[in-house]
Amino acid sequence: MQDVLLFDLDETLVVEEQAAVASFEATAQVAAFSHDIKAAALAIGARSCARQLWYSTPVHQYCFRIGISSWEGLWCRFEGDEPNTCWLREWSPDYRRETWRLALVEQGIDDSALAEELGTRFGAERRARHETFPDVVPALSELSGNYTLALVTNGASCLQREKLAASGLSDYFAAVVVSAEIGIGKPDLAIFERALAQFECDPARATMIGDSLSRDIDGARAAGLKGVWINRFGQARPHGHVEVVEVSTLSDLPAAMNAFGA
Repeated sequence: MQDVLLFDLDETLVVEEQAAVASFEATAQVAAFSHDIKAAALAIGARSCARQLWYSTPVHQYCFRIGISSWEGLWCRFEGDEPNTCWLREWSPDYRRETWRLALVEQGIDDSALAEELGTRFGAERRARHETFPDVVPALSELSGNYTLALVTNGASCLQREKLAASGLSDYFAAVVVSAEIGIGKPDLAIFERALAQFECDPARATMIGDSLSRDIDGARAAGLKGVWINRFGQARPHGHVEVVEVSTLSDLPAAMNAFGA
């Protein structure tokens, strides 16, 4: 049996925050066409309003545990029968409208119809911005010849699978584990165990690759896996992570795996 590489999705394989920021800016620009406001300020305000509304919900702790962000809530369809998902699906139209209504009010604009339009527009703008990092396909193509690849991602099931499908990367992965589908998110040990159980793989023969030290790397190492931190944006290494293997691009991952002796 080949060793197993588990990959995170957001900010490891696909662009997330930059795509969200660009979507806020493009949506705000729509409002600037009809009102004398600064689109950049409206975009920043909408992000802030979305966070405030998101944190105020009775399901916020569930979203934190599963890994659904406030900006993802602005375009996720929340498909499925899980009770928290059902609550979010029912609430989400109000959430999207209210996010932009409050942001507009901060700019001195009281226009509910425009807020409704912007709430819908954001989802379209975000879906127009599915993007993978340029190093991903070459790295996965090279690694797939020597390792079994799987995806372990936090988030809503429908949204993470939509991102994966849009990325064109699905065929590289022998298994896909999404936190919302099992009710457990990284860094919980059980999500890594669930992924490896599909291959009957010993944790010592598996490596997690992700951008989050706390969720991806610390969680994996606690479960007995090795970990490689993909630090694309040059973050400072926190104290207590001296021994963590770090790469700035997935192009360096094969060499990192050789260093493990894998």
